[in-house]
Parts: sequence; C-alpha cells; structure tokens
Amino acid sequence: MKYTLEAKDAGSKARAGVLETAHGKIQTPIFMPVGTVGSVKAVTQQDLNEDVNAQIILGNTYHLYLRPGTNILEQAGGLHKFMNWDCPILTDSGGYQVYSLSKNRKINPEGVVFKSHIDGSRHTFTPENVMDIQRSIGADIIMAFDECPPYPCEKTYARESLHITNQWLDRCFNRLAETEPLYGYQQALFPIVQGSMFPDLRKESAEYIANKGAFGNAIGGLSVGEPHEMMYEMTDLVCSILPADKPRYLMGVGTPANILECIALGVDMFDCVMPTRNARNGMLFTWNGTLNMKNLKWENDFSPLDESGDSYVDSYYTKAYVRHLFAANEILALQIASVHNLNFYLRLVEKAREKIIEGTFATWKDEMVKRLSVRL
Repeated sequence: MKYTLEAKDAGSKARAGVLETAHGKIQTPIFMPVGTVGSVKAVTQQDLNEDVNAQIILGNTYHLYLRPGTNILEQAGGLHKFMNWDCPILTDSGGYQVYSLSKNRKINPEGVVFKSHIDGSRHTFTPENVMDIQRSIGADIIMAFDECPPYPCEKTYARESLHITNQWLDRCFNRLAETEPLYGYQQALFPIVQGSMFPDLRKESAEYIANKGAFGNAIGGLSVGEPHEMMYEMTDLVCSILPADKPRYLMGVGTPANILECIALGVDMFDCVMPTRNARNGMLFTWNGTLNMKNLKWENDFSPLDESGDSYVDSYYTKAYVRHLFAANEILALQIASVHNLNFYLRLVEKAREKIIEGTFATWKDEMVKRLSVRL
C-alpha cells in the first residue's frame, strides 16, 4: 500500500494525491459512499461502479459483525467477494455505532459491553476482537477501535476518553502484529484523533498518533452537533500536526460545503450518510444549490432532473416525474435521488482535485460554497 502526494494548492492547504491499495488506486481528495451492511442504501453495485464511479466505499464493523457475521463473511472470502465489489473498501471500527447506543452500552478500560440494536443480545468489543473482526471482513483500510465522547462533554470526561482511546490504539497495533490478513493482501490500520472540542486534547491526540507512523490517519469525534466553525478549527489544528506525507481522513463529514472547506484545510478523505439519507427525504444536491423534490413547485416541471448533472438519472428523468414518485412513496424515487446525490458528491471532489492541480482551488472553493448554499 502506497500514498503519493501529487500537488498542493497555492492558495490553501488543499492537496491532491493517489492512494494505492490491493484493490485499486484512489485519487484524493475522495468521497467514500457509506455501505454500512455491505450495501449503499438504494444503490446497486453496478450504479456505484458505472455511474457514481465510486473509487472506495465504507462498511461497518459493528453492523457486519451482527449480520451476516464473520463466519459467513469468511466463507464468502471476505466482504469484497460477498458483495461482488472489486474496488477498495474501508471499514469503520464500530466505535461510533457503540457510542450511539449510549443507553445500551458500558465502557471500561478493557472494552465495551453493549446490547444489539437488533435483538437485545449482549456482546463485547475489545481492541483485539475488533481487529479480528476486521481481518474477517477483509477491508483494505481498517480503523482503530476508539471511544467517541459526546458533544458537549466535560473536559475531564474527554481527557479520560482520550487516554482510553490511546491505550486501545496500542492494543490494536499489537493485535494486528500478532495476526495475518486472511485473504492474501495488506490491510492498513488508521488511528483516530479524538479530544472532543478541546484544542489541547486534540493536539495531544494528534501528536500521539503522528508518532505511530501509521499508513494514514483519521480525525474522529467531529460532526456530532458542534458549530461548523468549531469543526473547522479542530480540523485545521489536527491537520497541522498529522504527517503531511500520509492521507488524512475526516470521519462523518459532511455537506458539500463542509467537504470543500475541509479539503482547503488539508483533508484527503471523507465519508457521510448525508447524500443518501437526504436523497431518501427528497433533497438533491446540485452545482447550483439544493432542491426539495417533494415541493409542489416541481409538479408540472418537465425539465430534466438536473441539467448540470453527470448521472444518467439527471437526463433520463424529469423533475415532475421524480416529484410524483416521492408523492406516491415509490421506492424508485429513493434510488434515483441516491444515485444523483452520490454522483454529485464524487464529481464535486473530482472537480476539487482538478482545481488543486491547476492551483486555482481556493478561489473556486469560495465561489462554490456560496452557490451550494442556495435553496432552489
């Protein structure tokens, strides 16, 4: 596995690079569609590959552990073969999902005891078995098991949480060193910077992780309800400390404007459920702003879904037709909207990459952020 930094923008900290994995190359900056249970909601693998042109997708350790389970995944030969996806995959460690089960989990220095959201059964995650589960899943990039503090939280809690996360990180590295990949290719572990919204804790975490010499590094615990300005402040601080020759992954972010602003701060990789979740609620992202497809104003608008869009759905379907599908609660509406939004997100980071290489990203970004905030 290899990362090559190809270009830097003259007017910002934005970078363009190439990340090489056993399942192909990833051009950064990149957005990664979220395929939590081995499926990007309402989108087929064919559309992901041929229309969205996703270069890498996410799976989630927590959900895949609960079902189909590691036994089935190992029988299939790993998640790539199970879902017939031959491009790179990244798996989240499940730390954030366990965090979201706040009423049904208990954290201790050893790990986390939690109840399944499916049937209430009790399970334990430790750094060691989370690494083993990710070996069974077989993703190209795997995440360290961390504790994500809630926002807001007391500094005492954030400090204790960070120390647990650091201890767990050491155990993750140790466990990987004791085991071999199951499917014959390298898996890269990304540590996760935590520290809530406290600059000194973020600095401590970033420095600790920078010294680990990992293949790449992630920034977690943001986009959890804090103001955007605070998210940008923490991201900028952490990016100034993490190694410049390693990819930086900002977890769970965000809106198109969030992504552009954080690319300008030096982030290379993003994931978020927003394009698909918002699509299922009728919100489409376009180069000129957002559309609410449930709005009556589209009822007799027979123009293409998005004249400026690159997806086949943008020219094949009309606004009136897609608005009708949402009004009728047709599943096809969710598919069309999801494909459109994911295509837009991938084209957005693709265009950002072009502008970085040209050296004009900063000016373009400022113009785009204004356009993207318009409601059509």
